Amino acid sequence: MTTPSHLEYPPELSSEEERYLLSTLKDWSIAHGLAVRPAPSFVPTAEDPSGVLATTAPVTLFPSLFPRVCFEEGLGIQKAYNKLYSAIARDEKWLQGIVEELIDIDEFTGKLWQTHLAVKKEGYVQDLSLGLFRSDYMVHIDPSSSNSSPGLKQVEFNTIASSFGGLSSRVSTLHKYLLAVGAYPASATTMIKADALRQSKSASSLAHGLAAAHKAYGLSRTKRPLCVLFIVQDPERNVFDQRHLEYALLEECGVRSFRLPFQETLLHTSQDSDRTLLYTPPSSSSTTYEVTTIYFRAGYSPDDYPREDEWNARLHLEKSRAIKCPSILTHLAGCKKVQQVLATPHSPHLKRFLPDESVASRVLATFAPIYPLDESEAGKEAKKLAADPVSAVRYVLKPQREGGGNNIYRKSIPPFLESLPAAQCPAYILMEMIEPPPLRNAILRNGELHKGGVIGELGVYGVCLWKNGSDGGDTGEILQNFEAGYLLRTKGDQSEEGGVAAGFGAVDSCCLVD
Repeated sequence: MTTPSHLEYPPELSSEEERYLLSTLKDWSIAHGLAVRPAPSFVPTAEDPSGVLATTAPVTLFPSLFPRVCFEEGLGIQKAYNKLYSAIARDEKWLQGIVEELIDIDEFTGKLWQTHLAVKKEGYVQDLSLGLFRSDYMVHIDPSSSNSSPGLKQVEFNTIASSFGGLSSRVSTLHKYLLAVGAYPASATTMIKADALRQSKSASSLAHGLAAAHKAYGLSRTKRPLCVLFIVQDPERNVFDQRHLEYALLEECGVRSFRLPFQETLLHTSQDSDRTLLYTPPSSSSTTYEVTTIYFRAGYSPDDYPREDEWNARLHLEKSRAIKCPSILTHLAGCKKVQQVLATPHSPHLKRFLPDESVASRVLATFAPIYPLDESEAGKEAKKLAADPVSAVRYVLKPQREGGGNNIYRKSIPPFLESLPAAQCPAYILMEMIEPPPLRNAILRNGELHKGGVIGELGVYGVCLWKNGSDGGDTGEILQNFEAGYLLRTKGDQSEEGGVAAGFGAVDSCCLVD
């Protein structure tokens, strides 16, 4: 990825070329739902009190270069990752050992575990679970070697609210359209060829995953119409990304879905004596639906639980007969501590869930070294690395959180640790930084164009539907397991964070190179 043609990509544009490209991109994006609600910093709430405005989602002008071998490996290994995390979620006893290290130092994780125990006490009535997963990677070039080949290293694995499946489908189509209508100059088309632009079908694939759970639920127990329930944040700037999944679910699969703000859960849902979940839309109170599947697009952050009512709502949903995406154990399986335990050098845990040595070795090859910050020997060594300003520049410190904006990077780590109570250290993991190759692109955000060096993060979606075992161990049966498209998020190389909704990155697509 360092040949002269790569270094000259993307090409410089004349003022007329840039004007045509931007105009075409903005019109196509709004016409096809590649959009977000504007941030209050861009359009003040007072100027849009009815919430009717939308703007182009943060997006790259050009598809970013990405090594074909790394892209194919990311997609090819997703089924193994689906299997791995579904096995972890099924193995309550193993997961308990991990979570119990956190519950006294991480209140949010503790509350999730308490919710699980409360449901377990009454007895789980649904043995099916659905995961719409996303495994995030970056291309890594070993900085200590002058002729290192690019490899794929995992950033994190998301088990709840894996976003941008809707918009990622649109942006890969956008870049193909811009190529087709000549919006890219001739100098760029030597690299941007139709067969190098890989289409993401994530919206359709994820919708079919929800439909598979809906079908597996079976016939209505109450003789009412069936539906899928999206549990969402309100307000939600990234609403169009989620809408694309809803539309595909209805148009391609014939499944009706509804959006329910998390804080309104107890107002509009109820359970019968059989714990069947019922939903009455406030817009149509004469019809009550039986919920087959709950898709959580909220509830992954402590900010989603400002009151005890939200914890009561989560317990209410978890106790129900509806299939959860994800179940609370699957949610917990995505905590950073699990990733650390799997990826710590010489860890024996990976083979527990992936006994096939060839599969386990492929997964292991994608791990970056991760260490605990506890009192183990590995933890003590990690604390030394993190406290030393010289070595700390090679690491990132991560808490047990999803959603972007929570990590501490490089030279900021030592002063952060000095201010952190010693008892809180085990709530974090220390991960070796992934070193991507230098790339350039241009990002359109809030109407402004930002040009320069960029870093790309590949997210590969996966769908897994499984039946849980009855003994609390890694038993059960996988009913569906497939790769479900990809997302490329790109950010300026001066930004450590990559979350699009959090205000750091842009949606992108891959231009594959050999």
